[in-house]
Amino acid sequence: MLTYFVDSDCDFNLKDCKELGAKLISMPYSIDGKTVYPYEDFEEFDSKAFYDGLRGGILPTTSAIPEDKYMKYFEPEFAAGNDIFYFHFSEAMTMTFGNMRKVVDELLTKYPGRKFYEIDSKGITIISYLMGRDFFGLVREGKTPEQLVEWGKAEAGHYAQYFFADDLRFFRRSGRVGGLAATMGGLIGLRPIISMDEAGKMNSIGTEKGRMKAMNRLVSEVLEKGDEVKAHGVVIGHTDSPEVAGQIADMLREKLGADLEITIIPTNPTAGSHCGPNGVGVAFHSKCR
Repeated sequence: MLTYFVDSDCDFNLKDCKELGAKLISMPYSIDGKTVYPYEDFEEFDSKAFYDGLRGGILPTTSAIPEDKYMKYFEPEFAAGNDIFYFHFSEAMTMTFGNMRKVVDELLTKYPGRKFYEIDSKGITIISYLMGRDFFGLVREGKTPEQLVEWGKAEAGHYAQYFFADDLRFFRRSGRVGGLAATMGGLIGLRPIISMDEAGKMNSIGTEKGRMKAMNRLVSEVLEKGDEVKAHGVVIGHTDSPEVAGQIADMLREKLGADLEITIIPTNPTAGSHCGPNGVGVAFHSKCR
């Protein structure tokens, strides 16, 4: 038997996992020294309350999952005779996967004959959500683990994500966005446009003056780089900015047709700790990153 895992940094929640037949690995964040595991310490994410807290001055931090936590996720599956397939967010963005690999190596030695498969989406939040949704579609079609792994290697570079944030305090603290330091000076009214590169890292690729121009930039990226967009749909994520997300959805349907499937979801709190409130992004199947 094969047990599937996804993580909360891919924007999947408990309801999604129930529908997909997967188990959820929770990526933690900390506020005032208290570590919170999404969907373990709470069942539903109150995105409005979380991002209002950030607006009020809360600055969360994030950290890697400790080895013993990975052991609790994985050992019961190997002990039961199950193999594991983990679809996860970008390894290039975190130290947590170093801890994971130590545990997996130990368990594969302890349980010979068991197998561990994985796909690195080389993304986070909505880009991983969209790719993960397609991944589980292939699972339902009966693709073998080996076929799925090869699909992941071939397709990771064909999912793209572009987003902007209103408040750069959070990105400044996290240091997770390449090229952002050069645009920090005099950013009043400017919104950096951030994308995921081929290596699975976030990079600032330019700025736009004002929110509407930033919104138009996201739409233009979909139109210019999109590949079979309607076949895969579009995912729009936001950090408590549903009105802007809805406007972008309307703009995309105006350009690509009213039948375009668009999913709008709140960004998970762990990733949201780095980008802050009022951010919006789009993810789509693309010619390239």
